[in-house]
Amino acid sequence: MTDFVQAPERVEPPYRDAERPAVQAWLEYQRGTLLTKCAGLTPEQLGERSVPPSALSLRGLVRHMTEVEQGWFRHVLDGQDVPDLYSSPDDWDGDFDGVGRDADEPDTVAREFARFAEECQVSREIADGFGSLDDLGRGRTSRSGEQVSVRWVYLHMIEEYARHNGHADLLRERIDGATGD
Repeated sequence: MTDFVQAPERVEPPYRDAERPAVQAWLEYQRGTLLTKCAGLTPEQLGERSVPPSALSLRGLVRHMTEVEQGWFRHVLDGQDVPDLYSSPDDWDGDFDGVGRDADEPDTVAREFARFAEECQVSREIADGFGSLDDLGRGRTSRSGEQVSVRWVYLHMIEEYARHNGHADLLRERIDGATGD
């Protein structure tokens, strides 16, 4: 099974655009980049760890980014009280650590990738409900308890994806030698 995850069509963000369409385009590009790094791999390959003792894997990155999407858009922007999907107070790295338990279960992996797509769609809808990038979210950050602007969330999400997409580059190269942006 080598077509488990299909590479999305990534659209290069425009060179000249207004601020909101620009940050939206860059976030979409980063989301697509993560999925591109996962495309064509089996569930087992998606769960392969980087280097012991690290729990880092492509599947773990997708699980992590699902929680990140949920946290920043549902919790911080929309004010929803939602529990983490994979992490817990007993296992803060459950998004990464839980991968090895059922790495060879294609149905589980398919559900996780579907959940990622769903969370990205919910995030888009929540963000679209704000009229301005200057608007403050209805919730507060879990670390500082601060309200943040829609702009801050977009910029943070771009940074978060860019950092983890760098990890994904290295993981993918280790798995099958594939490189690229």
